[in-house]
Amino acid sequence: MGINNLTLDNYKPLRDIVFENIREAIMEGTLRPGERLMEIQLAEQLGVSRTPVREAIRKLELEGLVVMLPRKGAYVASISKKDLVEILELRVGLEGLAAFYAAERISSEGIENLEEISKDLENYVHQNDITNMLKKDEEFHNAIFESTGNSRLKSTMLSIWEPVYRFRLKYMSDYSSAVNIVEEHNRIIEALKKGEADLAEKLAKEHIEKAEQFMIEELMQDETV
Repeated sequence: MGINNLTLDNYKPLRDIVFENIREAIMEGTLRPGERLMEIQLAEQLGVSRTPVREAIRKLELEGLVVMLPRKGAYVASISKKDLVEILELRVGLEGLAAFYAAERISSEGIENLEEISKDLENYVHQNDITNMLKKDEEFHNAIFESTGNSRLKSTMLSIWEPVYRFRLKYMSDYSSAVNIVEEHNRIIEALKKGEADLAEKLAKEHIEKAEQFMIEELMQDETV
């Protein structure tokens, strides 16, 4: 396992830092699906006692990122092709719905915010800064959901998206994919500007659908390793 010793943050409890570190390792694929989580080994690698590691594993189980198997211990949760397809199908629908309502409700300040995020994303693509590319991509989609004024729509989206983070990471790491993402975002912005709800919905759905096949192929490769 490639998990590293912790960098402590004076403003956060140790248990939260341990949780965030293990969670990030799972999300980024450093701790792979199906891999057993050994408390002693993780504690040694992180330079902490077993207690915060045990607490982190329990919390990760509640998030669905870890599964506890009777008499076997804790393992990084796997995601099946069926699970991935269902998540992506739901995301396609939610993105389309959000874009439709955003086209009707977004403010001029909201448009300006999206344009700024898109420019930042483009700059990070040229710098090949994957971490900030992912952050800006999330900011873009969150801003559209926020502009709908529908808090339930946004919370539903957030609840389903985390299990596929590692696939998004690989998709964003592909330069041509990242460039396409910027172009697709800009087309969505133009539709929102003009208040063209049907077009915005169509473009938003296509945007997620393009990533869908890539992610499914990545999952199939993982399963053959």
